[in-house]
Amino acid sequence: MLLECSAEPSVLAGYRNPLYIIDTNLMGTVNCLEFCRKRKAGIIFLSTSRVYPYEKINAIKRIESETRFEWPGFSGINTDFPLTGTKTLYGTTKLASEFILQEYVAAYGIKAVVNRCGVIAGPWQFGKVDQGVFTYWMLAHYFKKPLKYIGFGGRGKQVRDLLHIDDLCRLIRLEADNLFRLSGDTYNVGGAKEVSLSLFEASGLCEKITGNKIKIGRDPLNRPGDIALYLTDNEQVERELNWRPRKGTPEILEDIFFWVKDNEAKLKRL
Repeated sequence: MLLECSAEPSVLAGYRNPLYIIDTNLMGTVNCLEFCRKRKAGIIFLSTSRVYPYEKINAIKRIESETRFEWPGFSGINTDFPLTGTKTLYGTTKLASEFILQEYVAAYGIKAVVNRCGVIAGPWQFGKVDQGVFTYWMLAHYFKKPLKYIGFGGRGKQVRDLLHIDDLCRLIRLEADNLFRLSGDTYNVGGAKEVSLSLFEASGLCEKITGNKIKIGRDPLNRPGDIALYLTDNEQVERELNWRPRKGTPEILEDIFFWVKDNEAKLKRL
């Protein structure tokens, strides 16, 4: 079995260099599928929540509370959510990879499962401004560097759910053990509402964990393809595999903090 993680996960990278992201994401998947075809191997494909059109996600009715945006009466995105619409080159290349994978399954009998992941977080993720945002937030607080709330009014109320890498690995092991039974399935996988943070809330947690208060600026203008709020509906994967995230937001940020602390000298040079 092959675990297919090939991706440039930065949305902004697709705007800067489209050929790079197409070659990395789409052709990376084709190369992995050819490997599986020739060796008759199964595949677990890590896709992304970005396959869903950002304009349709932003059109979901939301309200603004004191610390975050919220969807009243709507628990999250499931696999029935429409796929038609603009999704950024990152999301498009990952969805195209899913389509090609389906053709390999039909033509060559490859066993495959697709996971459309929300924000993955935890130790050993080298966060930057356009990818790995919660590690990036912790690094800035730890090393006392300034941050900026970007887009949606510049108040830091945009929300993402978080999935700890340990919880994702636990799911992958379950899928690997049941690949023949699950082959052809697609799951949305994330922290859901229970394990989610706005940037404003993340700032408070990072400040509490590190003991450092930093300057956070504001830029109200939205970046291309950005979304105000994303929450995963895990109902299908919970029902079929009896899996759900175990690590909450404080524990995820604490794990990142201790990883940064243990590797302070190396990370400081990045």
